[in-house]
Amino acid sequence: MDRVSIAPATVTLSDHFARTLPELALPWEAEPAPAPRLLLLNERVAAELGLDVDWLRSPEGVRLLVGEHVPEGVTPVAQAYAGHQFGHYSPRLGDGRALLLGEVVHADGRPRDLHLKGSGRTPFARGGDGLAVVGPMLREYVVSEAMHALGIPTTRSLAVVATGRPVRRETVLPGAVLARVADSHLRVGSFQYARATGDVELLRRLAGHAIARHHPDAGDALGLFRAVVAAQASLVARWMLVGFVHGVMNTDNMTISGETIDYGPCAFLEAFDPATVFSSIDDSGRYAYGNQPRVAEWNLARLAEALLPLFADDEEQAVAAAVEALGAFRARYDEAWSAGMRAKLGLPADADASALVADLQALLRDNRVDHTSFYRRLGAAAGGDPEPARELFLDLAGIDAWLARWRALGPDGDAMRRVNPAYIPRNHLVEEALAAATDGDLEPVERLLDAVTAPYTERPGLDRYAEPAPEHFAAGYRTFCGT
Repeated sequence: MDRVSIAPATVTLSDHFARTLPELALPWEAEPAPAPRLLLLNERVAAELGLDVDWLRSPEGVRLLVGEHVPEGVTPVAQAYAGHQFGHYSPRLGDGRALLLGEVVHADGRPRDLHLKGSGRTPFARGGDGLAVVGPMLREYVVSEAMHALGIPTTRSLAVVATGRPVRRETVLPGAVLARVADSHLRVGSFQYARATGDVELLRRLAGHAIARHHPDAGDALGLFRAVVAAQASLVARWMLVGFVHGVMNTDNMTISGETIDYGPCAFLEAFDPATVFSSIDDSGRYAYGNQPRVAEWNLARLAEALLPLFADDEEQAVAAAVEALGAFRARYDEAWSAGMRAKLGLPADADASALVADLQALLRDNRVDHTSFYRRLGAAAGGDPEPARELFLDLAGIDAWLARWRALGPDGDAMRRVNPAYIPRNHLVEEALAAATDGDLEPVERLLDAVTAPYTERPGLDRYAEPAPEHFAAGYRTFCGT
């Protein structure tokens, strides 16, 4: 039976993961925060988890959010996992600066992980300090909440707490802890770690836990793999449709649930270009925007390798089953992406738009057109006013010819405005807001959150949140992991 601990009228936590899979759960404690101060609290997420907002804002509640004031009987754990990082296998990664406090029941009746990031060194830290700073933790809060508002499966952010501890990066910066919520933190790397132990029973228990937690209709390990393939195909298609670039798609950053996780060097497209790379550590462009579907498929092949002993006793049969199941990824991805593109263009589900889309993407790339602005403005063209979209192009003859072909299909402008956001976390505005917050001013972050958490509704006074970055900013923009 799971241990359940309660802080009076506030938090009920279960240690189900730690008890079910102790081989993947290292008991550990957060480093004390010298002067914790709440920066942001997501009251909606707190309410969905049945957490008392007033208590969370209290000194005792803030101590919980940095991992110090845990309910009696609760032992936070650092999770063990392996992973391929930029294609290179590391057998022992794990939560180097994170802790799973436990599971809490959501309003939908299913459990969610309550997890900390930046809570201090663990034995998995691999030479890092285990800490985090205000800017990257607020980035994850802003971008994950924007992704949720866009309808994309994601971990959620509960709170960001400044620790009062200075942290050395390129300069000395204020420390912070992010409290986040997820369906779970099981990753492809979790299965790689279990497989590497050589303990098939551990692998079997991990698969059973994942099936029960995420894919109860899967039935067995092969069904689990098929379900993860489908979930990831849908997820990455959604990333591509909104121009999201994850930046570090290592196997330890791919979830079994199909949620987006770990918003380190992430960013959103400005000018459409499949070769776009923002991450400062992605020298080869492995995780470029246009590579994301192929990388997801590659990561899923690594999951199949880890699960092979559970697919069949005969290795040849197991490999054949894995190849067949993985082969569904491309068809599922193409189906999800094509349906999403038809929706972005306001076209009916049965429209054959493949050539139209290919020609449009060539025009967008060659004219360096802002991805988000174009699709939002295109809704006006469906209503008879092509100029807002047309003025984004240098090749007017090219876009005019394309618009004529598109309008002949009878696009629905109202439907387009429901799926093409006006507001995303524009990279220059994110950096502006994080810089201000690092200096103690949270107002720009709060204004940005207000815009991106209602992305489809244009509102007075928010014009700058819909505008692309200045060209000089976009040309040299780079993102960093924050570790």
